[in-house]
Amino acid sequence: MFYAMLGEAWQAMGANRLRTFLTMLGMVIGVGAVVLMMAVGQGAQFAVKETISSMGSNLFILVSGSSTAGGVRTGSGGAPTLTVADAEAIAELPSVKYVAPVHPGTTQMVYGSNNWSASTYGTIPSYLDVRAWRLESGYPFTDSDVRSSTRVALIGKTVAQNLFGDEDPVGKTIRVRQSPFLILGVLAAKGQSLDGRDQDDTLLIPLTTAQRKVYGTPFQGAVRLVMVQAESAQAMPIAEQAMIDLLRQRHRLREGIDNDFSLRNLAAVADSAAETARVMSMLLGAIASVSLLVGGIGIMNIMLVSVTERTREIGIRLAIGARQRDILMQFLLEAIIISLAGCFIGLGFGIGGALLVNYLTESMVVISGSSVLVAFGVAASVGIFFGYYPAHKAAQLDPIEALRYQ
Repeated sequence: MFYAMLGEAWQAMGANRLRTFLTMLGMVIGVGAVVLMMAVGQGAQFAVKETISSMGSNLFILVSGSSTAGGVRTGSGGAPTLTVADAEAIAELPSVKYVAPVHPGTTQMVYGSNNWSASTYGTIPSYLDVRAWRLESGYPFTDSDVRSSTRVALIGKTVAQNLFGDEDPVGKTIRVRQSPFLILGVLAAKGQSLDGRDQDDTLLIPLTTAQRKVYGTPFQGAVRLVMVQAESAQAMPIAEQAMIDLLRQRHRLREGIDNDFSLRNLAAVADSAAETARVMSMLLGAIASVSLLVGGIGIMNIMLVSVTERTREIGIRLAIGARQRDILMQFLLEAIIISLAGCFIGLGFGIGGALLVNYLTESMVVISGSSVLVAFGVAASVGIFFGYYPAHKAAQLDPIEALRYQ
C-alpha cells in the first residue's frame, strides 16, 4: 500500500516537473545556505582555537609598572619593577607550573648579504614550555648558556626564511648588533597571534645575554615582563591572586597603594575571542535558516494549489473507498519527497560552495557531519511541517462536494 502511494506521489510530481522543481528550489537554497554559513562560522571558530592554542594554555603575563617624569607618565613596562628574583619566587607557588622572565626588544640581524629585523626575546629555557613551543630542528639553549651569557639563539620560521632561504640555519652564525650569535635551532611555525602579530618573526636568546650584551638593564636582574603558566584552567584564579599577593609583599606595597605591575590573563582574552567566533557562527546559521522557512512556506503554497487542482481526483478516491488517512499520506508523501530531494541537492551545493570559498579566499572552512545532519534534519522537518496542512485539508474534503468541483 505504501509503495503504491509512493508511486502515485512520484507520478503526480512528474506531471508538473517545472512546478515541482521551483518548489524544491526553496529547500535547495535554504539547505545550501545553512551548510555554507555553518562551515564558514565553524571555520572561524577553529581558526581562533588554533591561534589560542599557539599562544599556550593557562597563561598570565606580568608587565612591569609605569614611571612618571616631569608630569609625563609612561605606559606599562616603563619602569623596571620586575626582576628575575620575582620570577623565581613565583615559580615556587603551588598553583604555578612554568615561569619565564622575558626581556624583549627589536634587533637587526645580518647573515651574509641578507639582513632582517625581528622581535628579540631574552629569556630562559622554560619559555618554550610556557609557550608550548617545540623545535623544528636543532636543540634549545640551556641554563648553562643563561649563566654564562652565551651568544646563542633560536630563530622562528619567518626569520629563517628571510635570512637563510632554503639553507639550513642550524650551526650558522649571524650578527646581532655587531655581535656573532650561533643558531642552535629553528622554532616550529606558530602563525599569527590574536592581535595579528607574526609569532614566527622571533629571535630567542639567553636572558643574561640580552641584559648584558644586547639591550642592557637599569639594574642587574631587571626584566620587562614575566610569562606564567598555571597548573590548570581551574587553578588560574588561585594563581592570579597568589601572584598579586606575593609581588605586593616582595615590592613592599602598603595597603591602599596601587600595584607597580600589571597582570594580564590571556585565557580571558582567548575565551572572549572564542565566544565572539561562536556567536558569529550561530548568527550566520540563524540568518541562513530563514531561507529554510521561506522554502517551507513555498512547499505549503504549492501543495495547496495542487490540492485545489486535484479536488475532483480526491473526490473520486474517497468515493471508491479511499480513507482520509490514505489521502493524507499521499499528499504528505509528496511534500516529504520534495523536501528530501531539495535537502540532498542543497547539501551538494552547500558543501561545494564551502570548498569554493576555501579555494578562492584560503580562509578556513569546517564541514562537520553534525552541521550537515542538523541542516538536513531541520529542512526535512520544515518540509513535513508545512506539507501537513495541505495534506490534512485534502483529507478533510467532502467527497460529494469534491466531485462537484469544476
